[in-house]
Amino acid sequence: MSEKLLKPGTYFMMGNMACVEAALIAGCRFFAGYPITPSSEIFERASLRFPQVGGVAVEMEDELGSMAAIIGASYAGAKAMTATSGPGFSLMMENIGLAFIMEAPVVVVNVQRAGPSTGIPTLVGQGDVMQARWGSHGDLETIAYCPSSVQEFFDLTIKAFNTAERFRTPVFVLADQVVGMMWERLRVPQYEEIEVVERERLSPDMLGSRPPFDYSQDFNPMPIVGTGCRVNVDSLTHDERGYPTTDHAVSERMLSHLLGKIRNHAHEIWRWEEQMMDDAEIAVIAYGSTARSALKAVKTARSRGIRVGLVKLLTIWPFPDELIEKISQKVNAIVVPEINYGQLIHPVKEHAKCPVVGVNWAPGSLIEPHVIVDALEVIAA
Repeated sequence: MSEKLLKPGTYFMMGNMACVEAALIAGCRFFAGYPITPSSEIFERASLRFPQVGGVAVEMEDELGSMAAIIGASYAGAKAMTATSGPGFSLMMENIGLAFIMEAPVVVVNVQRAGPSTGIPTLVGQGDVMQARWGSHGDLETIAYCPSSVQEFFDLTIKAFNTAERFRTPVFVLADQVVGMMWERLRVPQYEEIEVVERERLSPDMLGSRPPFDYSQDFNPMPIVGTGCRVNVDSLTHDERGYPTTDHAVSERMLSHLLGKIRNHAHEIWRWEEQMMDDAEIAVIAYGSTARSALKAVKTARSRGIRVGLVKLLTIWPFPDELIEKISQKVNAIVVPEINYGQLIHPVKEHAKCPVVGVNWAPGSLIEPHVIVDALEVIAA
């Protein structure tokens, strides 16, 4: 069915549609979801395109069922995804914890909108940043990529699938309404230029020599339903055989493994871009669509003699603490613009060695660049 994939070349495409095309190129063949603005185009495009490549797209009764369905599909051997926005993301949180403890590789796309609650369904927000990290109960680590353009939405969707497959964990693509619904130039590389990671599968003959959940190493092959691997898969704290236990030593081993496989490889997950940072005395740390306003603000401030640079975070979880610490030792101040009243600024402040200033903007529209420029002028004065 490769002839049905989006051909290499240059396109003018909506972000939400580019996300679906990227998922198909990454090998995703199962989509379960429930329509919600402003991610509905992902559901609609998936409903059209997945059957064309031999995949399945199904509308579930709600977001709880959607998350459960992709976990099941993942354990049946499929690369699986869902897409939603803030209210649906809230409903998925319990099953996101389930995917984490079951080590099910799935991709969850959240096209953020204004909140809280129903908020402004059709307009932008960045209020789900902390929810992506702390939304599900218990100790867990999350991986979240934040695109700021249609091209990044495409590229980071493929990256999300590769990371999910390698790390055997749920991965988030934390987009927003502006990025999801904008139309921009998209370049699809030649297929051989695109890295596509396939999961390592546990075969029945391997079970005699190793446990199905090996906590002594970060990455493990996955038992797949219907392949002859008779393995217990449980939502409870479980031992290396997959069976529930209340043994504290087992709990420690399991959590050390689940958390450690992400923490130990954070350097491989981190993605960011720097612009005009060589001589910067002020750094603007931005992500998602806000990075677009921030770039214009930085250029404007530069034209006024302010030595400022931009650091665009493409990975926000796990948080790139070493990057922030390194940057903060080179500049006099850091500015964090967000379409919320202060979320990512908290870990920035935790790790920065210089003053940190937030530029907060009520959800519903992009931060206007002049607002960021005003903050930069006050700091530079």
